[in-house]
Amino acid sequence: MEIAVLEKSDKRITFELKGAGHTFCNNLKKALLNQKDVSVATYSVSHPLVGTPTFIVETTAKADFAKLFQEATKNIKEENKAFKTAFSKLK
Repeated sequence: MEIAVLEKSDKRITFELKGAGHTFCNNLKKALLNQKDVSVATYSVSHPLVGTPTFIVETTAKADFAKLFQEATKNIKEENKAFKTAFSKLK
């Protein structure tokens, strides 16, 4: 997976997420929206077969985007771990 920042300001970042599909993008969008300072987190894919997801994230205050993404990643990992635990009980 590769990230290419297209635009960045104090409260907004736009980037492409090369190599990501809808599953990961939806998880990332949800994890970002669950953070208190994130007002907008969305993505679009210009073509369903060959398009690269383009994300837009906006915050209500000046943001440290690295920290926002680290927190989102942490939350995704915790959800995956909980799912793995629940799934392992089905054996």
